[in-house]
Amino acid sequence: MTDTPSDSATDESTTDRAVVLLSGGMDSATAAYEAREQGYDIYALHTSYGQRTEDRELECARRLADDLDAADFLRIETGHLAAIGASSLTDDDLTVEDADLESDEIPSSYVPFRNANLLAMAVSYAEANDCDAVFMGAHSEDFSGYPDCRPAFFEAFEQVVDVGTKPETEIAIEVPFVEHSKTDIAARGVELEVPYEHTWSCYRENEPACGTCDACAFRLQAFQRIGVRDPIEYAERPSYVND
Repeated sequence: MTDTPSDSATDESTTDRAVVLLSGGMDSATAAYEAREQGYDIYALHTSYGQRTEDRELECARRLADDLDAADFLRIETGHLAAIGASSLTDDDLTVEDADLESDEIPSSYVPFRNANLLAMAVSYAEANDCDAVFMGAHSEDFSGYPDCRPAFFEAFEQVVDVGTKPETEIAIEVPFVEHSKTDIAARGVELEVPYEHTWSCYRENEPACGTCDACAFRLQAFQRIGVRDPIEYAERPSYVND
């Protein structure tokens, strides 16, 4: 796993290809624009797995792919994650909790081993299209709540890719913000002119965003820390920074 493009990505005579797991959220959007900045042609992969806001996320992912002039956009429906359950994102019997930004507990929104499922599909898509990398927008503030967002997980998964693909296949697992915070992502996205108005993070609602779930809180906090107003609409817009 590396945080920089391969040598061939800087070679003007070639254009590398990257699959980007494009959920429609701000992290994956920023990772996609980072991949484009590094010179990759974008193959956007969006998965709908029964999450509460899947319609809005799909809409945002399509808008972002259009803006990125993606070489391809693939949507895959993965109902097995909803059927397995055990996550408030997919199970209507579980409540999406209000944000607790200080908690180190795994939240109810954790989808068991989701990233392994998503990365497996992304690698299949990448190998089928001769892509050089798979980009994902996970970051350091996900570590405590989501065990499949840790650097060790991505390093191990890259080994799985090396062993489980054709001998001539070389696909890097790129997680450009894995050692960075949500605030760092927001700042980098502003630099890259990511159209955050076309992204969605809320776990609860398709519109407006609730403003009080974990995803909304971390997103609002990041924008508040860099002094930029989050462009999407919220039912509530609490302050998540200390005055």
